[in-house]
Amino acid sequence: MLFSFSVRSVTGRAAARLAAVTAVSALAATAVVTGAGRAVADGTAPGQGGATATIDGLKTYGAAVIHGDAGDQEVSAGLFEMSVEGGGTLQTYCVDIHNPTQKDARYRETSWSGTSLGVNEDAGRIRWILQNSYPQVNDLAALAKKAGVSGGLTEQDAAAGTQVAIWRYSDDADVEAVDPQAERLADYLHQHARDLGEPRASLTLDPPAVSGRPGALLGPVTVHTDARRVTVTPPADSATSGVRIVDQDGQAVTSAADGSRIYFDVPEDAPAGTAALTVQASTTVPVGRAFAAESRSQTQILAGSSESTVSAVASATWAEQGAIPALSAAKNCAEGGVDITAVNKGDEAFTFGLMGAEHTIAAGETRTVTVPLQEDRSYDFTIRGPGGFEQRFTGVLDCRTQGSATGGEATQTLSEPSPATVGGTGTDPDPDTNLAETGGSGVTPLIGGIALALLILGGGTLLVVRRRDTATRD
Repeated sequence: MLFSFSVRSVTGRAAARLAAVTAVSALAATAVVTGAGRAVADGTAPGQGGATATIDGLKTYGAAVIHGDAGDQEVSAGLFEMSVEGGGTLQTYCVDIHNPTQKDARYRETSWSGTSLGVNEDAGRIRWILQNSYPQVNDLAALAKKAGVSGGLTEQDAAAGTQVAIWRYSDDADVEAVDPQAERLADYLHQHARDLGEPRASLTLDPPAVSGRPGALLGPVTVHTDARRVTVTPPADSATSGVRIVDQDGQAVTSAADGSRIYFDVPEDAPAGTAALTVQASTTVPVGRAFAAESRSQTQILAGSSESTVSAVASATWAEQGAIPALSAAKNCAEGGVDITAVNKGDEAFTFGLMGAEHTIAAGETRTVTVPLQEDRSYDFTIRGPGGFEQRFTGVLDCRTQGSATGGEATQTLSEPSPATVGGTGTDPDPDTNLAETGGSGVTPLIGGIALALLILGGGTLLVVRRRDTATRD
């Protein structure tokens, strides 16, 4: 079984931002494993878990000024709100000052290692800021006193000051709040921040994919969550397939807790196939968890959470003989790519090609292979295996802030941002613009026009923009 991978090149910083967004609908990079199989894995891919949310807008904000080689740039700075799928609301700050936030972008909870925070030695200080400022500290009078802000703080001041302090660590940005009270808070938070560890995920399953032979318990899959209980939903076709979700004693499982070990019970006469279970709970997501967008939209970090719905998926693959693969994926920003973990519980080797190299997973072996990808690039590839096995992995690699990616060069934006309103009232920005004016504003119509043009020209059109003097880097 051979897996080949290809990525379409769209480079040049400003052009890359356009190409990355349009790639999602018209020019997604694709790689396919040849072999038998039907699509069996949709929705949340194994390896992902936690809250999934759609960004609603910048709700509580003030103004800030970014000082750069190209001049000063005034932007909005403050708290976003997100609506959680299944119920709940999140409040977030952004951690990529020069990147626009796309309207209605869909986000998933993720580990720091899958974002720019994973390669930022100051990520723990950002978490300290979140825990010691607004909205975690709701007593603004006490916060002002602690920060030495003599004039007091409004919610807009507190949100703007907190965001500015975060940007100084997330982007190493020369940025200050316009309002003096907000700037005083930003200085206090920046100077007093201490290193804290990464918070645990709200809900994950480990491992997210298992495999084996029918007639045996496949697993275990261990539940990790800060919720008191989670609901366990068996595969959708369990009534006809006979696949059950059980504990180690073979007893049916419908709920579980942190540390619970659950298994797929596959009938002995079941034909080769795959199945997936879902666990779901209601809990508050830990402050400091990262949220990465499925499209090209700036990474967010959690500042506050209501009781929210969280979920995770685990899959199982089985066959009587031959290779029996189980696959999961995770972004690895330290290596600049996506880690594909392959487990082979079969009696034959599982072989696939990856970026021009062939990899063989022997029977009983587990191996992780890193797929190197270019920054700001959409990826979309599918691995197929025997017995109808098929797993698709999609996303955008967003491992660096624009400042770090450009090596300190002046920021290039598609258009100048509109001035922010000092001491904003918390109303939504214009619905026809990006939600945050942090380095790119008003580009949505332009992106839409380009996407439409590409569709008219044909889905097979390839957009290539050559990056100046960077051929040797690729």
